[in-house]
Amino acid sequence: MPTLEHLRREVWKANREIFRSGLVTVHAGNASGIDRKRGLVLIKPSGVDYDSLRPADLVVTDLDGRKVKGRYKPSVDLPHHLYLYRHCPEVGGVIHTHSNYATAFALLGRAIPAYLTAIADEFGDGIPCAPYVDNQGDHIGEAILKHKTRAPAVLLAHHGAFTFGETPRDALKAAVMLEDVAKTCFLALLLGKPEPLAAEEARKWYDRYHSTYGQEK
Repeated sequence: MPTLEHLRREVWKANREIFRSGLVTVHAGNASGIDRKRGLVLIKPSGVDYDSLRPADLVVTDLDGRKVKGRYKPSVDLPHHLYLYRHCPEVGGVIHTHSNYATAFALLGRAIPAYLTAIADEFGDGIPCAPYVDNQGDHIGEAILKHKTRAPAVLLAHHGAFTFGETPRDALKAAVMLEDVAKTCFLALLLGKPEPLAAEEARKWYDRYHSTYGQEK
């Protein structure tokens, strides 16, 4: 079983990479990961700049949000991460960003259909968008869960994006790919009216990508 310190490094790397990839600025957004065996979550501290963030700065909480370890307060988005961990046992990592192109679609309350084979590969039939909800209680977590599909991402109207995966690294990959395809779709929509792939075609690309792409683990 991986150690908590191994997970700490993985979560720190995910936070570092969303900053390096330009998906967040200064200290906005966050990445987290869960140790299912121990029932512990590691998440970025609130308001700490990415360029000064160290692995030791991550905050450890239990699934009820009680701080177990760390000198800082956890991210204000912790309740949304915890909601997903409590209700989605397959999720091991969660990332929240306000990345520009994905959030442009979220601002309009628009899902991103499977316009591209790259969308079908990672996200299946497309990336859903949940209607606006406020940040009180579990409203954001509930909205994500209600609109979650097999895609490892959900846009939130007037807010941003959440991505998730089996590990923080998987959630990071989804966040990077989300912004990449959102940018391409944004530019294409300036030029014309793209047509989404047929559902059957999207399924073919998704099935291949999730069965034969890459190397054996």
